[in-house]
Amino acid sequence: SLQDQFDNLEKHTQWGIDVLEKYIKFVKERTEIELSYAKQLRNLSKKYQPKKNSKEEEEYRYTSTKAFLATLNEMNDYAGQHEVISENMTSLITGELTRYVQELKQERKSHFHDGRKAQQHIETCWKQLEASKRRFERDCKEADRAQQYFEKMDADINVTKADVEKARQQAQLRHQMAEDSKAEYSSTLQKFNSEQHDHYYTHIPNIFQKIQEMEERRIVRIGESMKTFAEVDRQVIPIIGKCLDEITKAAESVDHKSDSQMVIEAFKSGFEPPGDIDFEDFTQPMKRTISESSLSNSRGDGKSEPKFGSKSKGKLWPFIKKNKLMSLLTSPHQPPPPPPASASPSAVPNGPQSPKQQKEPLSHRFNEFMTSKPKIHCFRSLKRGGAGPEDFSNLPPEQRRKKLQQKVDELNKDIQKEMDQRDALTKMKDVYIKNPQMGDAASVDHRLAELGQNIEKLRLEVQKFEGWLAEVEGRLPPRNEQARRQSGLYEAQNTSAVNSCAQDRESPDGSYTEEQSQETEMKIPATDFDDEFDDEEPLPTIGTCKALYTFEGQNEGTISVAEGEMLYVIEEDKGDGWTRIRRNEDEEGYVPTSYVEVYLDKNAK
Repeated sequence: SLQDQFDNLEKHTQWGIDVLEKYIKFVKERTEIELSYAKQLRNLSKKYQPKKNSKEEEEYRYTSTKAFLATLNEMNDYAGQHEVISENMTSLITGELTRYVQELKQERKSHFHDGRKAQQHIETCWKQLEASKRRFERDCKEADRAQQYFEKMDADINVTKADVEKARQQAQLRHQMAEDSKAEYSSTLQKFNSEQHDHYYTHIPNIFQKIQEMEERRIVRIGESMKTFAEVDRQVIPIIGKCLDEITKAAESVDHKSDSQMVIEAFKSGFEPPGDIDFEDFTQPMKRTISESSLSNSRGDGKSEPKFGSKSKGKLWPFIKKNKLMSLLTSPHQPPPPPPASASPSAVPNGPQSPKQQKEPLSHRFNEFMTSKPKIHCFRSLKRGGAGPEDFSNLPPEQRRKKLQQKVDELNKDIQKEMDQRDALTKMKDVYIKNPQMGDAASVDHRLAELGQNIEKLRLEVQKFEGWLAEVEGRLPPRNEQARRQSGLYEAQNTSAVNSCAQDRESPDGSYTEEQSQETEMKIPATDFDDEFDDEEPLPTIGTCKALYTFEGQNEGTISVAEGEMLYVIEEDKGDGWTRIRRNEDEEGYVPTSYVEVYLDKNAK
C-alpha cells in the first residue's frame, strides 16, 4: 500500500542521515589524531632544542649538530602542516556537513509531513463518501417503506380519507429525501474521484520526487566530502616534501673533515713534544735513600694509626648500640601500679582509653617470647567457650561497643524499611477504602499485621542491644574526662606497664602471679591531689561479689581477698580489668575482675 511505501522511504532516508553523521564523526576523529600528532611532534622538537647560554649551544657549531638542529626546525614546520590538515578538514568537511545534516533533517521532516497530510486528506474524503452513501441507502429504504404503507392504506376501505392523505404525504416526503440524498451522494462521489486522482497522480508523485531529489543531494554531498578529504591531504604534500628536502639538504651538509678540524683547533695545545729521558744512577746515594725510606715509613705508621683508630671506632659503634638494645630487652618490666584513690588503673598519663589498644613494653614481649610462657585470658572468656555470644561479651569493651553500635544501626535500618512498607500499604488501604473498585481494603490487613509484628520484634531487639551498649559505655571511661581523672605521676615509659590487665599475668592454671622477681614495684607518693579525696563520703555499694581465687593485694590501692569470701562492690570494671570492692568501713580497694563473681543490684545506678 501507499502507507507502506512511506514507511520504507522514511526508514531509508533516516539510514542515509545516519551514514552522513557517521562520516562526520570519522572526519572529526581524524582531525583529533592530526592535532595530537602535531602536538607530539612540536613537543619532541622542543625537547631536543639546545638550551640558551649553555654548553649545549656551543656544541651546535659542528656540521653534524647543525644538521640535527635544522632537522628539529623542519619537524616543527612538518607538525604545522598536520595542524593545517586538521583545520581544513574541520572547516571544509565537519562544519559544512554538520550544517547540511540539520537542513536535511528539516527538509525530510517537511516532506513526510506533507505526505501524511495528503494521506489524511484522502482518507477524510473517503469517509465522507461512505457516510453519504449510507445516508442515501437509508433514505431509499425509508421511501420504499412509506410507499408500501400508503398503498396499503389506500387499498383498505375501512381507513378514513384523512389517514390515506396523511400516508400519501409521508410517502412523498420520504421520496423527496431519497432524491436529495441521491444528489448529495452523486456530488460527493464526483468530488472524491477528483481528489483521489489528484492524490495518486499529482500530490504523492510530487512528494516522492522531492524525497528522491533530497536523497540524491545527500549522496552527492557525501561523495564531494570524501573528495575534499583527499584534496586537503594532498595540498600539504608539497610543503611536507620541502621540509623533507631541507632535512636531506642539512644531512648532505655534514662534513666530517670540517668537524675534525674544529675539534683540532679547539683542543690543540701548541706544546713541543718532550725529549729523551737521561739515565739516573742511584747506586751512590743509597744510605740517603734508606734513611729517607725509613723516615717515610715511620711517618706512614704515624698516619696509619689514627686511620686505624677511626676505622675501629666506626666498626665499634654498632656493637655499642647492640649492647644498649640488649640492656633494654633484658631490663625487668614494671608491674601495673595500684589504682589510685581518684582514678582507675587505666587513667594514667598518656595511657590508652581501652586495654585493647595498650602496648606492652618491649622487654616484656621479648622475655615472653624467649620463655614461651603460655598466655591464659580472663576466666570469663574461658568460661564462655569459643562460640561468640549474642552480646559480644567475649570482646574487649571498645570492640564490643563498636559491634553493638553496628548491630543497633543495622536493626534501625531494618525498622525503617519495615515502616516504609507499612506506610505504603496504609496509603494503599486508604485508597481502596475511598475507591472500592480499585481493590479490597481487607486484603492488606494481614500484611500490615505481619509488618507490625516484625517492627515490634525489631524494636525489642534494638532495646536489648541498646541496653548492652549502655552497659558497655558505662564501663568505659569518658574520653573528655581522661585529663581530669589521671594523676599525672607516671612517666611515659611506664604507661603500658601500668595499664596491663591481670589476665596478661595469669598462670596456666588460672592463678594470679605478681612476678615480683621480674618486676620493679613503683610507689606512688601522696600528693595534694590525692588528699582532696580523703574527706569524701564513702561510695555507696552497688552490689556484692564472691572471690573465686585468693588474691594477695601487695600493691598500694589493692586489697587482699580469700577464696569464697563475700564482699561489697562499690565501683564496676571500667574496661581496665579492675573492680573496686569494700570489706568494711576501713578496708576497700581494687581486685582483678577475673578473680571475683559480681552480683550487681538492679536498682543501683
